Amino acid sequence: MNRNQARAKAEALVARMTVEEAAGQLRYDAPAIDRLGVPAYNWWNEALHGVARAGTATSFPQAIGIAAGFDPELVERLGDVAATEGRAKYNAASKHGDRDIYKGLTFWSPNVNIFRDPRWGRGHETYGEDPLLTGALGVAYVKGLQGEGETMKSAACAKHYAVHSGPEALRHHFDAVASKKDMAETYLPAFHALVDAGVEAVMGAYNRTNGEPCCGSHELQRILRDEWGFEGHFVSDCWAIRDFHTGHMVTDTPEESAALALKEGCDVNCGNTYIYMMKALEQGLVTEAQIRKSCVRLFTCRYLLGLLDGSEFDAIPYEKVECAEHLAVADRASREACVLLKNDGLLPLDMEKIGTLGVIGPNANSRAALIGNYHGTSSRYVTVLEGLQDALEGRARVLYSQGCHLFKNRDENLAQPDDRLSEALAVAECSDAVVLVLGLDETLEGEEGDTGNAAASGDKADLLLPESQRKLMDAVLSVGKPTAIVLMAGSAIDLQRGAGDANAVLLTWYPGARGGRAVADILLGKTSPSGKLPVTFYHNEQLARMPEFTDYAMAGRTYRYLEEAPIWPFGYGLTYGDCRVTEARRMARGVEAVIENAGKADTDEVVQVYVQNEGSKNAPRNPRLAAFRRVHVPAGQRVTVALEIPAERLKVVDGEGRFVDEGTPVFFVGLGQPDARTAELTGHESVVVRE
Repeated sequence: MNRNQARAKAEALVARMTVEEAAGQLRYDAPAIDRLGVPAYNWWNEALHGVARAGTATSFPQAIGIAAGFDPELVERLGDVAATEGRAKYNAASKHGDRDIYKGLTFWSPNVNIFRDPRWGRGHETYGEDPLLTGALGVAYVKGLQGEGETMKSAACAKHYAVHSGPEALRHHFDAVASKKDMAETYLPAFHALVDAGVEAVMGAYNRTNGEPCCGSHELQRILRDEWGFEGHFVSDCWAIRDFHTGHMVTDTPEESAALALKEGCDVNCGNTYIYMMKALEQGLVTEAQIRKSCVRLFTCRYLLGLLDGSEFDAIPYEKVECAEHLAVADRASREACVLLKNDGLLPLDMEKIGTLGVIGPNANSRAALIGNYHGTSSRYVTVLEGLQDALEGRARVLYSQGCHLFKNRDENLAQPDDRLSEALAVAECSDAVVLVLGLDETLEGEEGDTGNAAASGDKADLLLPESQRKLMDAVLSVGKPTAIVLMAGSAIDLQRGAGDANAVLLTWYPGARGGRAVADILLGKTSPSGKLPVTFYHNEQLARMPEFTDYAMAGRTYRYLEEAPIWPFGYGLTYGDCRVTEARRMARGVEAVIENAGKADTDEVVQVYVQNEGSKNAPRNPRLAAFRRVHVPAGQRVTVALEIPAERLKVVDGEGRFVDEGTPVFFVGLGQPDARTAELTGHESVVVRE
């Protein structure tokens, strides 16, 4: 069934409803209309990195970790896994009359906001700081979730439209002011890409953007529907419409808020403000036609999903949930997510020389550090400690100490401060090598109030590890044993002090419920790390020189506008091979590159093409990502790859937000950015290609 056919069916059904029945269908928890054979439906479901919050499901790495793979093909496969499991769970639940929250097929994913500031707590829900990468991975996830047929396997949602990227504590009343240039160049491209890809839904953000609340913005709707041609449905973030009269103060009453949102194109209210819709109608604030228009959009979606007529997906059995095939895809994603930030040769660990391995740290045996936020439930969890224990059983002794609390100064309330430190030192002293597992979890960075997070409503005050972990790191490194730091976090952490003394640093993000197995595979050399940073890792002191967190101008932020060298740059990541781009040439539709692996280990690599428009006054300060491709490069071999670069990516954005041809494009082809810091860290420079 195509959209026109689904819309026709929706129009016929909605015409049979009373206006009160139609208004009731605009709630996220839409009630049944028994006389018309319409079952209840709850629009609220999540699938950020696997089906979430509805029991058992395959768990992928957190979105920021998925982004580190730079692998759209895999991301599309992950979307299909989530859709398949969502269908299996929906079929089972509805069979038993369960139509509760998190049981539907409208997934409020992916999050394609730009991770513009490292303090933002929700940044790990995104695909990073680059608009091209974010759009490419978002499109892939949408394709996977929705499928290619006329019946959607599930419905994806691009969120949070627009300019949503912190501060969390202010989001219910804050006005995010962004220039026309920054809107067109940074904040809107990923949403535009997802609309072009046919995303079914768009979610409005909590904040205002340039004066208008995002769930009631005439300008944002004009761009979305008139400029881009969006035909799907629009949903509010949860209780965002209530913010109109309690936070933004653009209306005085719930009826006025409901009316403003509906008239500006918000079809589904996540929250309860639309219970006032009939009062708004009585007061003449909305019309019956406006109510029915939104209702038709929603039933068009339900018909496209085959929820009212049935579909081939009704036959997907519950046994698809956490099946071996899906778990294997998740394992692959966990491996691709890991980014090797430093290695002096310690990794992979040579277990022929290591009889006792010390595993230390508050995230070493933490399930919370595996799963990120907006997560499902796994039937099994494999922590980093467990992954190493399983892999080394019968081969080496593994000693373990938690070392410290994640952020408190003691683990046991009645103990003295640093009560696990002596044990950690003992483990380090008895070990031939140490794996020190540090970082954060969703209680320290995340959405406001989502898990009762600590200070700053889930945002970070700085880029340092908690003091308890800094003490542990210093103490363990002072023992002098060969040490690899494993960092489990969803955002930039300043590890300068520890990284300088440690032999290796492996960033795993939040690698998924069974991610400890993939981490062990990399530490032990079963596979080569191949992830790249989708965000810049800044020095903590750089925060003081960056624009205020509340300033949405891009100057001074992200790799495109950074003015000083970071610790680890966007696009950076080492492997166990020794790869570099040896040749590159311009082709009619892009660039062709030759990658050589002079090392002894087979590895994946990510070829990256950056472009700078020489002579342009409107181009970003630094070269910007124009294309990328993940490739496999066997040891001692060369691989040739073609990267397509559409002409639109060579344009720059002027002060009025227009894409214009300006300057002469120069291409930089390599395995990271064409900056001095990347060259210093990798020992290789990009190949320059001119028109």
